Amino acid sequence: MKEAAKKAAILTEALPYIKKHYGKTVVIKYGGNVMLTENLKKSFATDIALMKFVGINPVVIHGGGPEISKEMKRLNYEIKFVDGLRVTDKNTMKIVKSVLVGKINKELVELINQHGKIAKGLSGESSSMIIAKKKEFSSGIDLGYVGEVVKINAKIIEDLINKGLIPVIATIGVDKKGEIYNINADLVAGEIAAALDADKIIFMTNIEGIYEDFENKKGLISELSLGRCEGILKNREIGEGMFPKVEGCVKALKSKVNRAHILDGRIEHAILLEVFTDKGIGTMIFK
Repeated sequence: MKEAAKKAAILTEALPYIKKHYGKTVVIKYGGNVMLTENLKKSFATDIALMKFVGINPVVIHGGGPEISKEMKRLNYEIKFVDGLRVTDKNTMKIVKSVLVGKINKELVELINQHGKIAKGLSGESSSMIIAKKKEFSSGIDLGYVGEVVKINAKIIEDLINKGLIPVIATIGVDKKGEIYNINADLVAGEIAAALDADKIIFMTNIEGIYEDFENKKGLISELSLGRCEGILKNREIGEGMFPKVEGCVKALKSKVNRAHILDGRIEHAILLEVFTDKGIGTMIFK
């Protein structure tokens, strides 16, 4: 009886949050350790399905950095990053597409669909959903087939939402000539959240959130303003891999998105703890 009462109390706590988020679109960037651990993959898929069944519209954006690196190591390819972006030659691009579209996207859709036929996988290449161009740097550095978003064709995503489906999107973009590009998933998530006028955006990662002392992982910041985020980027106060995530947060919040969250994906059911409980976890960024 005590166990049943405890479950009832949890549901009661969640009720105002379910009402608050009902009918809203939430963009979730899936990545980090969540992608590498079987129990975390399954709990993530369950969380996404639950969000859908209580009336929230989740849109899942995924990259596949660890899996891509693993495959590159297997093939003895050099792995190199600049400001969190993978240097991508023609052969690396083939690996990126194979891993993102052929493996991770398919696997995630299958996991979510164990709870019902509610997820649909697609890539930014599908119907030119993500129009891209080659990313240029003022320093003149060339990262190869690394792209940046020119435009998001939001209607493709909105049509899936209106059909009661969860879009699960692999972050490959295509230019007007049909050339495909590897685009950082954090940056794509920010662009898609902005294009959809999402209520919030959530980034799953391998750390607790943003720290006062990022190098030593001390002093977790639970709430942060958009202005402070921009200062963090300007002063390079975070690790290289966090740059695209914070840039994605900034992009989203400069549109109609109300909140951005950076969560520790190593915590089971991290999304539910953030969205449906009083406590919340990680770092929340507000306008």
